[in-house]
Amino acid sequence: MDLLTDIKKEQHFLTVSIAYLGTKFSDELADDFFDNAEITKFNQIADLERFISNCNLLHVPELLLLEVGNETVEIKRLITDIKNNPVAQGISIILLSFSGNKRMIVDTFRPLVNDIYFYPFNVADLRERIKFILRFKYIRNEGNAHSVNVPAPLYRIPVTKRLFDIVVAALVLLAAVPVMLIIALLIKLDSKGPVFYRSKRAGTGYKVFDFYKFRSMRVNADEELDKLSELNQYAANGGSSAFIKIKNDPRVTRLGLFLRNTSLDELPQLLNVLKGDMSLVGNRPLPLYEAQELTSDDWALRFLGPAGITGLWQVTKRGRSEMSDEERRQLDNDYANHFSFWMDLKILVKTVPALFQREAV
Repeated sequence: MDLLTDIKKEQHFLTVSIAYLGTKFSDELADDFFDNAEITKFNQIADLERFISNCNLLHVPELLLLEVGNETVEIKRLITDIKNNPVAQGISIILLSFSGNKRMIVDTFRPLVNDIYFYPFNVADLRERIKFILRFKYIRNEGNAHSVNVPAPLYRIPVTKRLFDIVVAALVLLAAVPVMLIIALLIKLDSKGPVFYRSKRAGTGYKVFDFYKFRSMRVNADEELDKLSELNQYAANGGSSAFIKIKNDPRVTRLGLFLRNTSLDELPQLLNVLKGDMSLVGNRPLPLYEAQELTSDDWALRFLGPAGITGLWQVTKRGRSEMSDEERRQLDNDYANHFSFWMDLKILVKTVPALFQREAV
């Protein structure tokens, strides 16, 4: 079932209300965005201001999409007014920036909005992000269908954690360059296909990004996943699971098995860390087909913590086949609720022996 359809059914809303200010993205928004959203478009800031001022608790947009170019002063004033409006202050806001000065846009608006997308951006990625923002707003207001004016929670990486990530990831990458070059050569000799595997993953706040690993499987391995569902070790006794881990995965190449057992296939994710998509420690960013299964009230919390290369569940039961789907979900939630710099250091220390502990198959 489509996530927004699910929201409407649970919360008794006929539509999801989106207000859109701008013209550049208007046609794409209408043709390729939400089939079941009520989108109100505005060309002028003054028109949107009048619309917001006439809203009441029963008729207020869940989301505001704002195009921003050079009119940053006017847009900042608009957002400030919305945040000071008791009725409208909980509207989730996403900026669609067409300005070349990215640093200025980020510095000006990051504390005020839920997210910023710079043109050109991927419409599908934006759509997934909006789904999560809306979903978590309703989770926060469960039991009170009309209290939609509570801001969706945001995660922002602490400064100390981000600095630590940059320094350590950069140093490890520099040291690992010779090893990575050898791995790249061996992958080309071992099987046909690219050196790197790239896929869409949902990380912090369900933000979708390109995730990198050394390729350890045959080309087009993702297309074979449905045929192997009965081998999923998280789905015991024919049940279902949000997570997928295939026992004795036949898609893995000879070299890929070695790379996985030594975790060397994870080295390219240090680039994701430097880009800010991930942290060294956090909850594992999930393929979209897994992430879409974790939007219930109990489990969506895991997306409010940092996404990471290693994390609590990896060092807790790595190598043990008896880890259940529910145990992994709970560990992810525990990390999102309680992570700290010192907790991250402990996980990193425990990760070292875990790297040499073969995973159960």
